[in-house]
Amino acid sequence: MKNIKFNFIITSLVLIFSVSSCQKGDLINDPNAVNSNALVPVSLILNHLTATFIRTEEFPFGTVNKTNQFQVSNYDKYWGTNEYNYSYSTHSYDILKYAVQLEVQAATQVGPNSKYAAVAKFFRAYSAIWLAQRVGDIPMTQAGDPSFITPAFDTQHDVYKNSLKLLEDANAIFNTAIAPATQNTVFNTGDIFGFTNLQWQKLINTYRLRVLLSLSKRADDNADLNVKTQFATIVNNPATNPIMTSNSDNMVYKFTAITLYPIFATGNSSYNNFMNVGKTVLDITTASKDPRTFLMATPITGTTATNAGDFSRYVGADPGTALATLQNTAATGIYSFFNAKRYLGSNTGSTAEPFIFIGYPELCFNIAEGINRGWAPALAATDAKSYYDKGIAASFANFGLNVATNSSVNISDVGGATVGTTTTDNATFLANVAYNTATPATALTQILSQKYVAFFMNSGYEAFFNYRRTGLPNFSKGGVGIGTAGGALPRRWLYPLAEINNNSANYKAAISSQFGGSEDIFKDTWLTK
Repeated sequence: MKNIKFNFIITSLVLIFSVSSCQKGDLINDPNAVNSNALVPVSLILNHLTATFIRTEEFPFGTVNKTNQFQVSNYDKYWGTNEYNYSYSTHSYDILKYAVQLEVQAATQVGPNSKYAAVAKFFRAYSAIWLAQRVGDIPMTQAGDPSFITPAFDTQHDVYKNSLKLLEDANAIFNTAIAPATQNTVFNTGDIFGFTNLQWQKLINTYRLRVLLSLSKRADDNADLNVKTQFATIVNNPATNPIMTSNSDNMVYKFTAITLYPIFATGNSSYNNFMNVGKTVLDITTASKDPRTFLMATPITGTTATNAGDFSRYVGADPGTALATLQNTAATGIYSFFNAKRYLGSNTGSTAEPFIFIGYPELCFNIAEGINRGWAPALAATDAKSYYDKGIAASFANFGLNVATNSSVNISDVGGATVGTTTTDNATFLANVAYNTATPATALTQILSQKYVAFFMNSGYEAFFNYRRTGLPNFSKGGVGIGTAGGALPRRWLYPLAEINNNSANYKAAISSQFGGSEDIFKDTWLTK
């Protein structure tokens, strides 16, 4: 030990002497640093964008799934509370920053109207909408431009209008930049999603439809947005506006032994018994006798029923219930936990359904909803039914089920042990959820309910955003466990602290014009008024 200490002292003295002997050198500028004008391979920028595309809060078993009411905590030490006390939003300007660089570098390396420029436009639009749908007006036009240190805020209306134009332009670039012979060529090895050229174009148009549906409350009073016309144009012209055609086109994040499935990465994999599946989702699946129930949840033990395939044994917890009550009653076995064999069976998430950013099941339900709303006059209620049925089938496939064939399912308890086996009755489920072509209002409820189930543990906050926009399905609210005055659910987040602190004058002007000068999470923005 003395020798080690002595050697460390000698080494330190040598280093000090060496540094002091070289003071004439440049100790400020790093000779290895890349200057702002240097070429950076577009593959590296694309890799960074795709690798950081999702916010960690949106991963499975993150806070998002309590907001979506898929997951309910019964013990705050491990899973926190179920309160909706929204605070400051995070932001997405890191995506914008690299999207701008992708455009700049692509223009230099492969030309201004390349497929990279198209993808950069997608990321620009995505980053703007990601924040705008959370808070309201945001900087967009001047954001990312170093000439504007304190960028002005664009109205939420203009953010959506500009983003839709970016997405439209991105699709147009693909139509000219990609030859038919190279559509199925891998876009770039730096793309962690492994998409082909055509799949990136499909993703962009699929996202366009999501954005258009999110504007359903503004479709009739904002003619300049052309919401209905754009929807019909995309759906009716797949040759020039290709969209996803199967689950193989899904934008899926693949966890690995290094990037662990979130419940393992957070060290919470031992605490399945401290969280329950939400009442909102299980009320829908058990009422329709949905076979996905058995893969989502465990059968309750606090009952005289013994058949693990009995839907009455799958009971969700209500986030409106006081946490102390949940903590006491959950231990008695009256609520379902997460199916441990599925969600805790692999630290890479290989036994759980894929984690989807933007996917084919949602696309199918979005098209069904648009047709139901009359946005595609050339299509009939039977077309809406067709997409609705495709959405259910695609969601089943993501759970490892074939909607056309009954399956034998092993049922797990809270610790992952098999407690029974049941054979699914798909025909009964399909009869219970058969699309009502005669009554559009009933059919719309069906579409939104099945879309919500398909969002289970994926797609970020889309389940909540759809509820906020439509009021469906009926989220739990009013209970003390929600943690807000009267148990009301918030309508927005507060602006990011970085924006408040660094762009104060423009922030205050935006708050004044939208909310009368005071931030309020219970006030609607233009998008959802």
